[in-house]
Amino acid sequence: MHTIPAFDLPLPEDTDRLGQCIASTLEPLSEAIALKGLALRLTGDLGAGKTSLVRAVLRALGYNGPVKSPTFSLVETYSVRDVTLNHFDFYRFEEPVEFEDAGFRDLFKPATICATEWSDKALPYLPDCDVEIILEECGLGRRATLKAYSELGSQLIDLTGEAWTQHAVA
Repeated sequence: MHTIPAFDLPLPEDTDRLGQCIASTLEPLSEAIALKGLALRLTGDLGAGKTSLVRAVLRALGYNGPVKSPTFSLVETYSVRDVTLNHFDFYRFEEPVEFEDAGFRDLFKPATICATEWSDKALPYLPDCDVEIILEECGLGRRATLKAYSELGSQLIDLTGEAWTQHAVA
């Protein structure tokens, strides 16, 4: 497993900046995503910024429509550039098998980015992730730690770290 040092996100704008950095990695990784897809697992307590981060990624990719939490719908789907982004929230699951019963496995496919919240409620049915993004409260802000579970995930977090550093210098 490859882990990048934590990103300190003291302000909401910093969460947006991290989303922009993650979005910037998708173009250089577009061939791999087109072939395999990309699975992001968002981990954190209520209010940790999981949906805010997904919104920031979508905005950075040029999506201008509404981005709402999928807490009640379970999944929100967005078409942006040459990919589909499926944003899941399994908070309301009572049993993990609900993931299978809903047919959500079919949404994890090539040319698709799947971002999941409350992933533990869908295990063991949820496909493996490429990157886990752990969001924790830190003072009045947040801290994000990225862990890679695949080669694609390692590339994504390395590129995200580079973009973060370049953005800080700019």
